[in-house]
Amino acid sequence: MQEIRLSRKTNKLEQDPYSYELQDTAQPELFREMFPYTEIPKIAFNYRRVPENMPEDIFITDTTFRDGQQSRAPYTTEQMVEIYKMLHKLGGPNGMIRQTEFFVYSEKDRKALEKCMGLGYRFPEITTWIRANKKDFDLVKSIGVKETGILVSCSDYHIFQKMGLTRKQALDKYLGIVSDCIEAGLRPRCHFEDITRADFYGFVVPFAKCLMDMAAQSGTPIKIRACDTMGFGVPYPGASMPRSVSGIIYGLQHYAGVPSEMLEWHGHNDFYKGVVNATTAWMYGASAVNCSLLGIGERTGNVPLEAMVFEYASLRGHLNGMNTKVITEIADYIHNETGYDIPPMTPFVGENFNLTRAGIHADGLMKNQEIYNIFDTERILNRPPKVSVTNTSGIAGVGYWINQYLRKKGIGSVDKNSQVVKKVYEWVTEQYDNGRITIISDDELAVKTEEFL
Repeated sequence: MQEIRLSRKTNKLEQDPYSYELQDTAQPELFREMFPYTEIPKIAFNYRRVPENMPEDIFITDTTFRDGQQSRAPYTTEQMVEIYKMLHKLGGPNGMIRQTEFFVYSEKDRKALEKCMGLGYRFPEITTWIRANKKDFDLVKSIGVKETGILVSCSDYHIFQKMGLTRKQALDKYLGIVSDCIEAGLRPRCHFEDITRADFYGFVVPFAKCLMDMAAQSGTPIKIRACDTMGFGVPYPGASMPRSVSGIIYGLQHYAGVPSEMLEWHGHNDFYKGVVNATTAWMYGASAVNCSLLGIGERTGNVPLEAMVFEYASLRGHLNGMNTKVITEIADYIHNETGYDIPPMTPFVGENFNLTRAGIHADGLMKNQEIYNIFDTERILNRPPKVSVTNTSGIAGVGYWINQYLRKKGIGSVDKNSQVVKKVYEWVTEQYDNGRITIISDDELAVKTEEFL
């Protein structure tokens, strides 16, 4: 029997005859037409579009200390505490970085978690990621954490081929684990691993609906983290399931009744779509996007947290209290204190993200920074635009470098036709005329500038 009801989201009468039940198939659904493995994965379209539904409250959650530590040398306890302090500072008083998750298996991680909790910050709230057993639940509860992540893999690749279970067995196992978590006095956060290769209507929706029923019965909120584990998600309207990000978010809300505030997107960047997929999840109804600092994470990495700071500001027109200059502090700290080499072209944090080597660009920067700088990077990130001097920099590039140098010393700027600029430019030209092929270093330019001044 079809039901007509007034939707609280759209304020319209909606007719929805669909109630998806678990499809306990004998054979795994691997979507071979999309994922042939011996070929590049295919993006199919069925032209079914769903409405945008951006929540009023959207925010960022962090996995720097969990997924972010799975592809690099682990942070020390002291480093984790310092980074946590900077996350708090970056997120601002309104808690735009709402949560961050920790491992609890090593003594180092537990000490870091306890020290961070001892700081007394409301944001980011400290959560954990644990194995799904009673011993771990008791451990987390004794530390004082209120929420924990639980792995609930949902594609048949994992259910059949990794765990050796049927869908019904996996569903019963997961519901039992979530029940144990609630009984232990914790809020469960269910990580729907590999959702972009899962049978969405045959397993994901029925499972999510069971979780929402359990939340209603227990009075304990249950969060669902939609994990694009392999980066297969696509943001294109009309893309077919299970790869459609908008379809996943809409379906979890519309067919399983998951509220926006309980819905979180966790993406990977295997196909360069990490950021745009996270933004799409926001636009179609997920309140939270899960990120890691500098995008450091498994394989190609997670969604870079700093990228979503700027996505938020671009979508909302303000930062809601976030302190963007801290992004530069974090990048410098991770590079200098942990030895992590940030690729120089990385947006917002790379050494060369606002650097130009072309003389014509440098000439434009001298006239007006807006011509070749994405925004006021000095004001917003404490990173003034830079030039590097090579054989293509021209006199304008040399002049721009010298003025940046003089500014640091508190000396007024000079025209590109001044004698000091001409003399340094002549020296640079002579270097390359004599066969030099490397960039002129800042130290060399400083020496020559002082000489000709």
